[in-house]
Amino acid sequence: MESLIRGGTRWKRFAVVMVPSVAATAAIGVALGQGALAASFSVSGQQFKVSAQDLQGEGFVQYGALDIQHGGKPVPVAVSAFDSATITGLCQSVVVPTPIGDVTLKLGAGNGGKKVEAKNLYIDLDQLDADAEFTDINIGVAAGDTQQGPGIKAGDKTDPGSFAQEARKAHLTGVQQTAWATSAGTFKLSGLSMSVKMGSGQKLECF
Repeated sequence: MESLIRGGTRWKRFAVVMVPSVAATAAIGVALGQGALAASFSVSGQQFKVSAQDLQGEGFVQYGALDIQHGGKPVPVAVSAFDSATITGLCQSVVVPTPIGDVTLKLGAGNGGKKVEAKNLYIDLDQLDADAEFTDINIGVAAGDTQQGPGIKAGDKTDPGSFAQEARKAHLTGVQQTAWATSAGTFKLSGLSMSVKMGSGQKLECF
């Protein structure tokens, strides 16, 4: 039975565990192996960190899927998608191993009164910590029957009957997440800054 919660819902330090059940994930993996489903795209095999002070999203949906690393290894992820999002204090960092040691690439935007704006935003993640408030949320809706958000991303051949959640609005603060991929129809990075530094760790990365 579909689980419905109407109105505003706030969960302190909301940790996302919205990947499908073990059985559903295994079924998707078997279908991929047999060629019945096409993977969305090949990810690099390297996770990156993303943090934000504030994210205001309109039209939110989240469902489970599999990303495929270069070489064919499947990675279970939760896909968080927004029709549109406005972000303050965005940070993205990735550590790249090199022959001379680790190198940290760090990107920042949406600071000093400026905002980051995105449309049709999809984030493939496996860990998220934040303070979250949802408006008109449905938990347990079938992924193929969601009415909010941009829907299942083209190429994400997830089971349309698998577990998903949706909300008319989502407000997240103090966001810290690890992700495998991000895509958007448009991504406006106001006040963009980027740095490349030797080393790794909390002082160089987003968190």
